[in-house]
Amino acid sequence: MSTTVHPVDEKLPWGRASALGLQHVLVMYAGAVAVPLIIGRALNLPPEQVAHLISADLFVCGIVTLIQAMGATQWFGIKLPVMMGVTFAAVGPMISMAQSTGGHAGAGLIFGSVIGAGVISILIAPVISRMLRFFPPVVTGTIIAVIGISLMRVGINWIFGNPVGPTAPSVPNPEHLKWLSEAQAMAGAPGTSLPPVPKGFAVVPTIPNPKYGDLTGVGISGIVLLTILLIARFGKGFLANISVLMGILVGGVITAAMGLMDFHKVGEAKWFDVILPFEIATPIFDPVLILTMSLVMVVVMIESTGMFLALGDMTDKKISQDELTRGLRTDGLGTLIGGIFNTFPYTSFSQNVGLVAVTGVKSRWVCVAGGVILVVLGVLPKMAALIESLPTVVLGGAGLVMFGMVAATGIRILSNVDFQGNRNNAMIVAVSIGVGMIPLVAPNFRQWMPHAIHPLIESGILLASLCAVLLNVFFNGTKGDTEAAVRAARQADAH
Repeated sequence: MSTTVHPVDEKLPWGRASALGLQHVLVMYAGAVAVPLIIGRALNLPPEQVAHLISADLFVCGIVTLIQAMGATQWFGIKLPVMMGVTFAAVGPMISMAQSTGGHAGAGLIFGSVIGAGVISILIAPVISRMLRFFPPVVTGTIIAVIGISLMRVGINWIFGNPVGPTAPSVPNPEHLKWLSEAQAMAGAPGTSLPPVPKGFAVVPTIPNPKYGDLTGVGISGIVLLTILLIARFGKGFLANISVLMGILVGGVITAAMGLMDFHKVGEAKWFDVILPFEIATPIFDPVLILTMSLVMVVVMIESTGMFLALGDMTDKKISQDELTRGLRTDGLGTLIGGIFNTFPYTSFSQNVGLVAVTGVKSRWVCVAGGVILVVLGVLPKMAALIESLPTVVLGGAGLVMFGMVAATGIRILSNVDFQGNRNNAMIVAVSIGVGMIPLVAPNFRQWMPHAIHPLIESGILLASLCAVLLNVFFNGTKGDTEAAVRAARQADAH
């Protein structure tokens, strides 16, 4: 008596599964390592700790992918070909936390908010699986577009120089600094008429910083961008799918040949190391920050819902309410594990969902193989140190593409929205994007507002999300349209 195995559950030969799993890893790799690089540098962590963030991130990506694709108990894992990675949706709020409190204290606040949001996400997963009607394409498309637009400033700052620190656009005049130093030495001394220097006195930056917008760095970013565009245009199949990764590799080779890469940390890094919990910072639990991150996770889980339904459609496997809840609960579990191992919130990577459609390979065991590869990469510190040593100008050229594709994904989802028959949809998009741009254009808008609510309102992504949901309910009500959500998820082939 023969039994028919569903394509999702088909176990492929080890060699083929490994090769296809590696393809999944390469497709997601550039996006997976981008977030720890962004947050690590925003926190001003030492290079070796930024490298550790990358290792921990890859390790947790692998662990959560295994849980999601294989299943773990009756509570976790949707058992579909899903690759899990850190979400870009949480980058904006985490950067705000890093800018408010840098270093290890800021890292502790971020990890505490991630752990708290992970626990809350696990608890509310059954509720979220029934909330799809509140997030039609007009809402999800707007949110994803704002995420991409908000992140573009990160890529631009990578190209020209960060807005703070050693590459600030302006610096104090060195002659003025010298005079101030001499005056401070003389002030208050016996026999001098100079009064002591007032507390907090500083010289205002007035002259351009020669390190900002350096043409060599801009040229390297341009070459990376051009490489990505050429490979995307003329590459075929798998090569075209990893155009961003190939562009970064080309930029790395060029900067290494020019002597702009420092391999000192790579040489010092171990070949193998175990990832342990709380290695960078002990979590600090701030209720407002946990609420902020939890709101981000609601948006992430709604997007995951659409992804799971679309993936079920692609693989000809009907997704039950219980299975959907298990998948969303794994998003929360992955986020909890991420916080414990000092990384970030996790979700299904939609570019890998697109790869399932491109290759036609529906087996979840391919993603299990990819998860094992990610775990192995996570315990190889030299690999992470090599990535960390890349100059930001290399990442800048790729960042324009990665973050721009997020915005383009939102625009593609919005292209399926009915703007002709329902003019209110245009109002929802217009007002929500405008509100989302407030923290980007006027970052000090909140200076007279209660400090306790600053973490909730300093993220344009959160403001746009809340605005889009509320306006949609106001104008359109809560009529559910699951098919529209699935169609929108099919459009989101770049996360």
